[in-house]
Amino acid sequence: MPEPASERTARTTVLLVDDQQLVRSGFALILSVEDDLDVVGEAADGAEAVRLAGELNPDVVLMDVQMPVMDGIEATSRIVRAGLSKVLILTTFDRDDYVFAGLAAGASGFLLKNADADHLVEAVRAVAGGHALLAPEVTRRVIEQMTSDDRSRMPSGGAPGPAPTSEPTSERLSEPTSERLSAPNSELPDARLAELTPRELEVLGLVGRGLSNTEIAGHLFLGEATVKTHPSSVLRKLGLRDRVQAVVLAYEVGLILPGDATAPPAG
Repeated sequence: MPEPASERTARTTVLLVDDQQLVRSGFALILSVEDDLDVVGEAADGAEAVRLAGELNPDVVLMDVQMPVMDGIEATSRIVRAGLSKVLILTTFDRDDYVFAGLAAGASGFLLKNADADHLVEAVRAVAGGHALLAPEVTRRVIEQMTSDDRSRMPSGGAPGPAPTSEPTSERLSEPTSERLSAPNSELPDARLAELTPRELEVLGLVGRGLSNTEIAGHLFLGEATVKTHPSSVLRKLGLRDRVQAVVLAYEVGLILPGDATAPPAG
């Protein structure tokens, strides 16, 4: 008997991209047992991934990084720029250059291949639902990169060095999908933050430090279900695409500083 339309439309389609057949088979096995997930295709390199993304229009592309013909970063950039799919990068390589290159290419999430099956499934669902999936440790590394960049521009006397000639970090992260912040960075701080309630401002600072919703709930002595609504409200009010841009904004407006960016908040 054919499935009801409501059930068909509720499913998330996934394209698997990895140069190892066994890896693709393993991912397919994990995802195919879920009623709401359908693996619609497999690709062994980035070029094939771009082609199949155009043909199949999957909701999510599960993308490896190191592959022949075209690597996963370039494939991600092409897929996202063309508006073909959301991309979840999954790799064995826990390296900063892959993290930042993947984010700059427009990936909606970044996971290591040693993530357990449940985490992988939930990651696919989250990305399909329009949420950025950035593990707290990855968020903290984004902060560390920004603060180290700033320190590298400080001369020995301690005064700030020349302003960078490249565009701001928030602009670089959002550029691949053309979802830039709605106002220039110079106009962001007071006017934009005035939209937030005191609680939301506090939550923005905690998100900026790389805390997960569970950690935020513990810090604020609130239930996790209650806390989940606050980051969403902050992103909506500030016109930010995801938590990555929230981290950048929190740093830019001074809610977090180079000296305490990755330190757990007091409380």
